[in-house]
Amino acid sequence: MKTLYTARATSVGGREGHAETDDKRLVVDFARPGSDKPGTNPEQLFACGYAACFGGAMAYLAGQQKIEMGELTIENEVNLNQDDGGFFISVQMHIKLPQMEQKAAEKLVADAHQFCPYSKATRGNIAVAFTVNGQKIV
Repeated sequence: MKTLYTARATSVGGREGHAETDDKRLVVDFARPGSDKPGTNPEQLFACGYAACFGGAMAYLAGQQKIEMGELTIENEVNLNQDDGGFFISVQMHIKLPQMEQKAAEKLVADAHQFCPYSKATRGNIAVAFTVNGQKIV
């Protein structure tokens, strides 16, 4: 294994606290979801990070396979859920590839889900569902 990059961040105060990266490129104040306080929450950060990582995986694979992907948009929903066992998250990723044929777009998404580091980290731990150009895929 070769480490390509290490992100470093410090969080103080949990869901109502503050976090920042060591290089200060990301500095955020946190607020509980649904509160009127200014700030973001971990679910929003996860939604942004997973969408960006997944889009990067798609672009990488498209480049490797010499596929013209066209414009890519990912709208990511990260749900904070609760059941008798406690809290957990689930993801619904809405991927738009309007310039690609549907079947090819679905294959690229399926391949990216096997390749993306976030998908690998969440596989078997949380539910992740996809729509591609408005159609739900398995």
